[in-house]
Amino acid sequence: MTQTIQAKVIDLRYLIDTFGIQLVVDDLFFREWQEDLSEINDLDKQLLDKVKMGYLNLLNYPPLLEDVVRMAVVDPLLFIGDFYLAPFYVKSEESIDIAVPDEDVIIKGRIDTLVLKEQLWVMIIESKRASFSVEQGLAQIIAYLLGNSDTDKPSFGMIATGSEFIFVKLVKGNPPCYALSKGFLMRNPGNELYDVLRILKRLTQLVSA
Repeated sequence: MTQTIQAKVIDLRYLIDTFGIQLVVDDLFFREWQEDLSEINDLDKQLLDKVKMGYLNLLNYPPLLEDVVRMAVVDPLLFIGDFYLAPFYVKSEESIDIAVPDEDVIIKGRIDTLVLKEQLWVMIIESKRASFSVEQGLAQIIAYLLGNSDTDKPSFGMIATGSEFIFVKLVKGNPPCYALSKGFLMRNPGNELYDVLRILKRLTQLVSA
């Protein structure tokens, strides 16, 4: 009997106990974020530079308002990459509220999930804390990837907090296995949004093949 994963906050322990998922640390398992990446043109780079500068400017006026991550960073990234155009489509999943205790203060945020293709998911963690960890969305995006009906092909996801991006690969099997890319940080020298866009373009090529 197939078990349905409800849209609720879950953790990795639940996925391990229920589905037996395993983390793979072998670099060969998830080469897609490092090899044969798509090139981006000078105009894309100029626009991504503006996205980064806009985000850094927002950090000078804390606290960040909710929705600013998607408005200032993720939406422009998807627009620049033409992910709103056919053959791609964006479908929103139900938002999930999250709350994490931190020094007796409850940090509240929200997880929004967009589907670019059935095998490629983008998860946005929105919070008034810019430092809200991608770990808050990892189990949730793996749960969505597990729900993909196509078992013959790997599924991919991206988690974005605005300050950090990380990519996920899941291969169904017995047991299901997943791996992570490195984290791409807005604060790092240069502009790692270039790499984020190149990887997104590469993954969309793979799921569209």
